Amino acid sequence: MTFWICGTCAVESAEQDDVCAICADERQWVPATGQRWTTLEDLRAEGYRAHLEELELDLYAITSTPAAGIGQQSKLLVTPDGSLLWDPIGFFDDEVVHAILALGPVRAIVASHPHMYGIQVEWSRALGHAPVLVAETDARWLNRPDHVIQTWSGELEVLPGVTLSQPGGHFPGSAIAHWAAGAAGLGVVLSGDTVFANPDRKSVAFMRSYPNHLPLSGAVTRRVADHLDRLEFDRLYGNFANVIASDAKAVVRRSADRHIGWVNGDFDHLT
Repeated sequence: MTFWICGTCAVESAEQDDVCAICADERQWVPATGQRWTTLEDLRAEGYRAHLEELELDLYAITSTPAAGIGQQSKLLVTPDGSLLWDPIGFFDDEVVHAILALGPVRAIVASHPHMYGIQVEWSRALGHAPVLVAETDARWLNRPDHVIQTWSGELEVLPGVTLSQPGGHFPGSAIAHWAAGAAGLGVVLSGDTVFANPDRKSVAFMRSYPNHLPLSGAVTRRVADHLDRLEFDRLYGNFANVIASDAKAVVRRSADRHIGWVNGDFDHLT
C-alpha cells in the first residue's frame, strides 16, 4: 500500500492532500514554497539512513541522516518485558529495524502528540505489528487509519514500570512516559514537547506552539507542572537531543513558576 509522508513534519498520510492538516494548524507551518509530499522509497533512494545510539542503559535514540521532517529523536526504551518506541521518526531502514528487534520485541509505539506521529503505522508493520497507541482526544489528527491503532486516555502502564499519562497543554492529549527504573533507579520522564528541555539544560518550556512562539497560559502551565510533580524522576528527555540530565523534577517546577510569572505580568518591570 502506498502512503505519503509530509516533507515538513514527516507525518504519514493515506492521501496526498493539497496541504498537510497538521502543518496547516497554528502550532506548525507550511513552507513558503508550499506543500511537498514524499515517500519512504524516495527517501531511501535519496540516501537517508537511520541510526540507533545508546543514551543510557536500556534507552536508545533513533535518528536519521538527513533528518526527516521535524527531525525528532525517537526513543527506544528497553525492558525485560519488551520495548516501547516513543515519538517515531518519519524514516527507517532495514538495518535499524534489525538493530531494534535484536534488543527485544516492541510492545507499543506511542507519540507524545500529533507532530510526532511520524510513520507510526509503517513502523508497526516493520516491528511485528506492535500496537500504535494514540491519545483519544487527538485522534482526529490521524491521517492514516489502520487496525494497529488503539486509542487511550488518562494513565496507562504500557510495560511494567513504564507509565503513560496525559498532562495536555501543547495538545489536549499531549503525553509523557515515566520510566521508574531509568537514571539508575532515580526515574526518567520522556516528555516530547509536553515539557521542552531548553538549550541551557537548566530550564524547560511550556508552549502551545514552539515554532510560532505561542505560550501556554499560567493556569495550564501550573496544571502540567503539577501533573509531573506527582512522579519521581531525576532526568528528563525531550524529543530532540535535549535533556535535563539531573534534578529535572525541580527544574520543571522552577521553570513553571518562572513561566507563570512572565505570562501573568510579574516581571513587566524588567521590560
